[in-house]
Amino acid sequence: MTYKDITVETDGHVSTITIRRPPFNFFDNALIREIAAAFEAADRDQNIRALVLAAEGKAFCAGADLVNRADTGTVAEGGQHLYKEAARLFRALKPVVAAVHGAAIGGGLGLAVMADFRVTCSEARFSANFARLGMHPGFGLTETLPRLIGQQQTALLCYTGRRISGEEAVRIGLADILVAEGEVLSAAQALAQEIAQSAPLAVASIRETLRRGLVEAVERATERELVEQDWQRRTQDFKEGVKATSERRLPHFAGK
Repeated sequence: MTYKDITVETDGHVSTITIRRPPFNFFDNALIREIAAAFEAADRDQNIRALVLAAEGKAFCAGADLVNRADTGTVAEGGQHLYKEAARLFRALKPVVAAVHGAAIGGGLGLAVMADFRVTCSEARFSANFARLGMHPGFGLTETLPRLIGQQQTALLCYTGRRISGEEAVRIGLADILVAEGEVLSAAQALAQEIAQSAPLAVASIRETLRRGLVEAVERATERELVEQDWQRRTQDFKEGVKATSERRLPHFAGK
């Protein structure tokens, strides 16, 4: 297949899918659609046993570009909501290792958490910054984060919108392996190769058992997230949150 914003390279039984929208790799329906298509192509290829999701540029993925495109992710963009495209990622069958070398922010955190494992570095930053923008979390994070780090840590990250380092992410279980910044991709590929050395039918079976019900739970979560985000996008607080982000200052929310 020919892609516009990603590349796919295969080494043995591992395919590396690289997002190429530097420096921040903001996503929209089109990008998520391409990643989903690459995942589905890998599912059809019996030679591929594991995937690496990586990115060029400064960030792994800074989520949606709400400063310049406040409507990113709405139904009007391409006829289908971004979260419906994202659900395709969770339906994919092959294990995914995310190489998080830089910021994974907002929906970009959701993209990283979608993967089975995360390899990162001290310089990376993880943030569910939605409340700082005046809106409800999305991309299924209200389901995937509690599964990964527990209800209490999820609440802490979502209520505060704080950014945590790669070291802190590993400490709380948000990421799995910490390496030097320049080694993130190679370490992610090494983990994927290690997975690929196991019996593929067994891995697929184990993964299906461990993730049973996840797709349906994410779909239910995104339905709720979409409803909440939809009305919050029309609030003064959302406008102030986006404006404050663009001006690199603390927002002044009014609760309206």
